[in-house]
Amino acid sequence: MASNNGPAAGAPAGSLPKRTGFMGWLNKRMPVDEFVAEQLTGYYAPKNFNIWYFFGSLALVVLVMQLLTGIFLTMFYKPGELTSFDSVEYIMREVDSGWLIRYLHSTGASAFFIVVYLHMFRALLYGSHRKPRELLWIFGCLIFLLLMAEAFMGYVLPWGNMSFWGAQVIVSLFGSLPVIGSGLVEWIRGDYVIADATLNRFFALHVAALPLALVFLVIAHLMALHEVGSNNPDGIDIKKHKDAKGHYLDGIPFHPYYTVKDLVGVAGFLLIFCGVIFFAPTFGGLFLEGPNFEPANPLQTPPHIAPVWYFTPFYAMLRAVPSFAGTQVWGVLVMGASIVVLFFVPWLDRSPVLSIRYRGPLYKIALGIFSVAFIILGVCGLKPPSGIYPQLAKICTALYFAFFLLMPWYTKIDSVKPVPERVTGHA
Repeated sequence: MASNNGPAAGAPAGSLPKRTGFMGWLNKRMPVDEFVAEQLTGYYAPKNFNIWYFFGSLALVVLVMQLLTGIFLTMFYKPGELTSFDSVEYIMREVDSGWLIRYLHSTGASAFFIVVYLHMFRALLYGSHRKPRELLWIFGCLIFLLLMAEAFMGYVLPWGNMSFWGAQVIVSLFGSLPVIGSGLVEWIRGDYVIADATLNRFFALHVAALPLALVFLVIAHLMALHEVGSNNPDGIDIKKHKDAKGHYLDGIPFHPYYTVKDLVGVAGFLLIFCGVIFFAPTFGGLFLEGPNFEPANPLQTPPHIAPVWYFTPFYAMLRAVPSFAGTQVWGVLVMGASIVVLFFVPWLDRSPVLSIRYRGPLYKIALGIFSVAFIILGVCGLKPPSGIYPQLAKICTALYFAFFLLMPWYTKIDSVKPVPERVTGHA
């Protein structure tokens, strides 16, 4: 991975100590020491990282865990109308530690979204989406989009009753698109109904195509990060101040300092994660719904069809828009726009400062309202569309889009504080 933080910040490749033995042989054929010098010991990160900067490394940890547990699950899973549910039951009851692997994977999906949502929120806090990190943010949004597709297809594969009916609802939404709708639905399903063909293609995409694309985007995300350098809670460019050796005065080598610090974050995360796995793997029906422990039944609809929790904010936006002429096309467009608008955030934000520490009250209030509205949308998506929830969903959908569409105005007129020349020590 190329980086402009390498020789200027750490040891130049030409000054690396000459190795002998196996490492000398390996370095002549693969530049291991050069990679370590440029990307780890020679990559200088800001020295004022706080707890919010754990979530990037945690996302990588969860991704690796999902890939490894997914490999073991595919050894026993058989896609098909008559085999999918039974193979999951076989994994849970007959395979040695199969229940643990299955729960690591299913609960890991929820953990992945928790970590990614917090990672994106941190970017909005400290301006990590701003110049020169626009491409970094775009790669992150693409990862989020692919993660949603990967999670949806994985959610269908156990072939429980909620999986089946959730797939029916979500896939049918594409049918509301004019002209191409019906053909698109048939193409996604591979049949006229959700059946064997659907499971086979979802399985192929879930275990092969999408993970490969996801890994590629994560690598691109990390390459972009190492090229422009990490942001920090002050939003200050640490490259402005160097010592006589070319080291950044406001930075420290990523290894060993942040690798050790990240291990503390990983240990804390695993402690909580294992607690959930062993004592509440379904998390009260939030991570795994009760109807999904029943086989898919086209003749028995669950009392309330709702997607898994990490999709519910967007599902609530879909339901918040009334159907016109019996079609939900406008709701589908609003749901799609709620994702697309994320890609334009680097250019919507016009503030002269990056970090929330030095922004004025308008942005702080807007971000607070946006965060609360997003959580309320998640709750509304879990609840039946009755009572106060439809009205709450409409209000919060408007607040969600207002945060982005009004951003060029309130970030431009917002008062700001003077930004210090050097990074501060407080967290």
